[in-house]
Amino acid sequence: MIYEPREDSYLLQKHVKEYAHGKVLDVGTGSGIQATTALENTPDVLAVDINPEAVEHCQQQGITAKQSDLFSNVSEKYDLIIFNPPYLPEDHHEDAASKQITTGGKEGNELLKKFLHQAKKHLAPEGNILIVISSLTPEAEKIMDEHGYKHTILERQKHFFEELIVYLLH
Repeated sequence: MIYEPREDSYLLQKHVKEYAHGKVLDVGTGSGIQATTALENTPDVLAVDINPEAVEHCQQQGITAKQSDLFSNVSEKYDLIIFNPPYLPEDHHEDAASKQITTGGKEGNELLKKFLHQAKKHLAPEGNILIVISSLTPEAEKIMDEHGYKHTILERQKHFFEELIVYLLH
């Protein structure tokens, strides 16, 4: 199962158009929407995903992509790291394939913690992270602070049961 673009994808995409430059890494690429958008600004884009189906899908679109659990198969530094993480709290009624693309852990923020912990060593000295988070993800800004990131809210978008927030981290 590949995460198909939704409201969060399109919201993040607007900011990828503005910030993509130099070397770009799209973590958890899913359908490849962010990598494809970044390629409009720079030819140096790598897309990674834990899901081999998503990697194959991106490669078929001409995107350089490889399988990686966050940064497990990434060694370089990037000017921009893009992440549209699974950010919802665990739902015990959801099937395993769906959980992989929607669930950020038991509380919904465990994957965010893991990502932020690993991301610093893959950021170029003046690099940034673009990330979209749901208001349903507990303590997102506190987690960013605890991992030493300065963050700026670029945009908020209200939806029926949540608010989506795009952050620029540095």
